[in-house]
Amino acid sequence: MSTNAGLDLRRGRPLPAIGSTEAKLQQRKLDALKRGIHRIPNSSEHPFGIHLIAVGEMGASVAQSFLNSAPTDLLDPPGSRLTVLGVDIGDEQLKTVRDMAFKFPGERSQIETVSLDLPAMDELQASISKYIDFLKLEYPLYHPNQDSTAWLPADAPLRDADGSVPRSVAKAAYGRAYYDGDRPMHRSLRRFASSVEATGGDSVVAIVFGLGDSVGSGIALDLARHLSSGTFGRRILVTGVGIAPHQGDCDATRRARLHAVFSELDVLCDETKNKGITLSCGDLFKNPFTAGFIIAPQPADMAQEDARATVERQLSSLFTERRGANFWEALRLLNWVAAPSTQHSAARTPWGSRWIHMFGFGSDNTGPPDTDFRSALGLLPEYQPEFLELRTSETASDQVAETWLGALNSAFGPEVPPHKVDGGAPGTIQYLLPRIALKDLSAFQGALAAYDAEPLEQRHLHHALLLEQGLILCESSKVIEGMAGASIGEGKQWIAVPLRELRGEDS
Repeated sequence: MSTNAGLDLRRGRPLPAIGSTEAKLQQRKLDALKRGIHRIPNSSEHPFGIHLIAVGEMGASVAQSFLNSAPTDLLDPPGSRLTVLGVDIGDEQLKTVRDMAFKFPGERSQIETVSLDLPAMDELQASISKYIDFLKLEYPLYHPNQDSTAWLPADAPLRDADGSVPRSVAKAAYGRAYYDGDRPMHRSLRRFASSVEATGGDSVVAIVFGLGDSVGSGIALDLARHLSSGTFGRRILVTGVGIAPHQGDCDATRRARLHAVFSELDVLCDETKNKGITLSCGDLFKNPFTAGFIIAPQPADMAQEDARATVERQLSSLFTERRGANFWEALRLLNWVAAPSTQHSAARTPWGSRWIHMFGFGSDNTGPPDTDFRSALGLLPEYQPEFLELRTSETASDQVAETWLGALNSAFGPEVPPHKVDGGAPGTIQYLLPRIALKDLSAFQGALAAYDAEPLEQRHLHHALLLEQGLILCESSKVIEGMAGASIGEGKQWIAVPLRELRGEDS
């Protein structure tokens, strides 16, 4: 965590008697942000280049909202291009995404969906039995092991008691479409990448899914790896956007599943843990979210349906306002804030354990809610941001903006007082809380406790990432004492990630 020791933050200079080199660099970083180094002027002239992959039911809902609310002149500037790919098991949510394609000129847009089948278990097992060959073709340095063909128990249910598809089964359905037969998922990602690369300006891909959605979270991480490290070769920025579950939709099973999702994202996005994965599984498992990971919480003070619609509307606004400049500025701010003070800011930020950035929002009509901000966002008291920026619309009154600034400053106490910028959608307030660790989330310990309370067979099915490597991530290693990643069956697979760190336990 950065320190402000020796700094006169309000006056903008290090205290001369005790200012260390690190403190001076930290001050320069914050001064640059206050000057607006991440701003994008003349955004109306820039080509639009934000592309969307919507995974699972919640991802598809965001894509629907985005396509429905995007202005019809979004792609007018030369070089603009929009690519949307919806992926889900079933077609119910995807049809509306396809129906919105008419809004945009075909020569500047590509809107597709992939409706995955949920095959019978024997068909899934037939595909899984060929995984050694699939993985050899995907990554020549892959070390074959028989557990790559036994990661989904043959007696696993295709659906849980609540009707949801287990994450491991969703992964298997996606993997069958990506690797086996005529490979429809592989071909769709290739078409998606070609369309993105045809953009006449800078491009970024946002992969949107629900953290509590078993299908979305079971597919999104493999898809991100295939796209970012495989198809793009890490040449295009990819950011993850995970919608947190509503507090009213989080029973014990969903909380247990959430622990596996948190842990899988942790070993990808935390640079140190990610090195422990790539040591044994290869460079294909480098963090695919090269532009960071954003969590969007659902407002706890709203009914579930209203909260979800609000998140969808706010994310759509973030992607489309000022032709995407608001989203680009957010990514540039996050890259600058999270860079160590000793690192040149132009370098890509190596995310540490504080890899989460939270997207907050509200209304400029009513002012901040009269609630505990931290509790409403699911954050614990230990979290403190370095820099916090509030975006309002140009029609927002100064009084309302000042009320929001005061409320955010009081709740989070950033190292420098919150800044206000305009350019937001009318009626909305938006802000980003940078650099949050999993331990800062109030949901983390509850998810861990729910996971521990379940039998091993069920915990196995909650996983997705690394199963094809023969590993159950959140279980104790059978090969290296103290490490995470239990090998499946009699295998000897390993990863170099301490289990206690994955569980947020002090050393």
